[in-house]
Amino acid sequence: MKFAKVWKAGLLAGLLFFGAPQMPRTEAAVPAYILEIIRKGVKKAIVAIDLKIQRMQNNTIWLQNAQKVLENALNKLKLEEIAEWGERQKTLYGDYYEGLWKVKSAISQYQKVRDIAEMQGRLVGEYQKAWQHITASGQFSADELRWMEEVYLGILDHSVRNLEQVLGVVSAFNLKMNDGERLALIDRVEKKVRFNLNDLMRFNERNLLITRQRSHAKGAIKTLKEIHE
Repeated sequence: MKFAKVWKAGLLAGLLFFGAPQMPRTEAAVPAYILEIIRKGVKKAIVAIDLKIQRMQNNTIWLQNAQKVLENALNKLKLEEIAEWGERQKTLYGDYYEGLWKVKSAISQYQKVRDIAEMQGRLVGEYQKAWQHITASGQFSADELRWMEEVYLGILDHSVRNLEQVLGVVSAFNLKMNDGERLALIDRVEKKVRFNLNDLMRFNERNLLITRQRSHAKGAIKTLKEIHE
């Protein structure tokens, strides 16, 4: 996998580069257009999902109202008429409950996809927050920052491909796909997006830990110098 190669190569480079002279750097590790693609894609997915959930919820309300009408009609029947209505209503209620179950199942699936899209949005926010802190700290050399850029770019590039799959899942609701197939597709995409986010979070934690350690070490050295002056 491309990202795995970038990660391994970057890890070796990092072992060589850490400890090099520090140089300030402020530009973003990941081009703005990639972040914008992810933001727009996430927004597009969430808006589409929200509209579909709203329609499904309206269908649920309609089905529930239909149930009340049928129950009221049944309550008004005389005892001798109930038996005659029995078989007809069994079929009707059977269709109702099946329809209601399908609607609720679809809503649940849409909400899962919405959660996946929100994870994608979180990934961008977590990257930006960490990179701003890393570059402002002044604790890393130019070579170290270039290596980090490669890793972050690999993660965000992978995120764009995941986003394409998220949008594909939204489209899958319009295809002739049964619940089992659709759920399997949602689960596959969810695992990829979560793995991608976890990769980013681990890399952020690693970089921020090094920032704190170096800052603390510099402070300790400064204190020792002041004591011995």
